[in-house]
Formats: sequence, structure tokens, C-alpha cells
Amino acid sequence: MNSRWLLLLAIGLGGFAVAQDRMPEIRNDQMTETQKRAVDEFVAGRGTPPVGPFIPLLRSPEVMLRAKAMGDYLRFKSVLPPKLSEFAILLTAREWTQQYEWAVHSPIAVKAGLSAEIVKAIADGTRPSGMSEDETIVYAFCTELHRNKGVSDATYSQALAKLGEQGIIDLVGINGYYTFLAMVMNVARTPPEKGSVPALVAFPH
Repeated sequence: MNSRWLLLLAIGLGGFAVAQDRMPEIRNDQMTETQKRAVDEFVAGRGTPPVGPFIPLLRSPEVMLRAKAMGDYLRFKSVLPPKLSEFAILLTAREWTQQYEWAVHSPIAVKAGLSAEIVKAIADGTRPSGMSEDETIVYAFCTELHRNKGVSDATYSQALAKLGEQGIIDLVGINGYYTFLAMVMNVARTPPEKGSVPALVAFPH
């Protein structure tokens, strides 16, 4: 089985388990002084060294730190309740077949109150049944935004009534931020967390 076939198989499965990590972790002795300072600032803010998308992002230290700052707000301070925020993250991870994002956030979503049945339906690429009113609104909003590159008047009105203008901007921010991280990891071929099994199959193109 040649390397090209293996690469195509990995991409077809929606993961990069057999494809080489293009931007692996940089050893401390290989970092520039700017990268070392960025890592120190990251650790001071998050209490952990850069992981996941922040490993490839370290190639551009200021981008990494600015991404961290945006993530700190969207992940931890958004006006959206955690369940809806994590729902939006999973929908984004599913659209981009991003295995690392999915592996990290699917258990967080369940812990935040999203049902395991909804999580499974998203992974399968089907519309979940049994969604609450706010979940239905978030699902419609995120799905339209990703697939239609915009949101209909009806969906916007429902989101506005339920989430308010700040909630809409925060929801757009979550979709955009996690799309950015998914792009970074898909380009870098960042592997899923150690021990996790790729859960997403790529959508047909």
C-alpha cells in the first residue's frame, strides 16, 4: 500500500491518523525567543502549555496569542450558555470533519447538558430529533451559516428573539473562531488527542 493511497484513505475517513503531522510540537531548544515568550504568556493565562491548534499556531506567535485571547472570551465568557456554545462548536467541527475539536468538545457538550443522542446525530451528519427550542434555533443558524454562507430572515428573527444581538454576534464568533482553528489543524494535519479514536467520517464532496 503506497503512501499516496494511505494519505487519500486518511483524508477520506475525515482524519489524519496515517498522515504525517506537518507542524508538530516545537522543542524548547528550537524555539525563537519570541516563541518562548508567547509560550510563557500562554501558560500564564491558560495554566497549560499550547496544545491542539496552538501547536501549529506557535509558528506565528502573535497570531497564537490573539487567537488565545479571542478563545478566552468565546469559550468562557460568551453570553451563550455552555450547552449552546458547545453545540455550535460541535456543528463547526462536524462541518470541517475536525477530529481534534470533536474529541475535545463532544464530552464537554454532554457534560454541559447536550444529549448524547444529539451529539451522535451531529456526528452522523443528520438533523437531530428531540431538540429544545433554543437548540433548534442554534442548529438552524449554524447550519445555514456554514452551508449557505448566510442566515435567512426567519432564522435570524428567531435567533434575535431568543439570544439578542450580542448572542447572535457571540454565536457567529464561535462558528468563525472554531472554523479558523479547524482550518489550522486540517492544514497542519494535527492529530487527535492521544488515545482518542476518530469519530467523524468526511462528508462526500
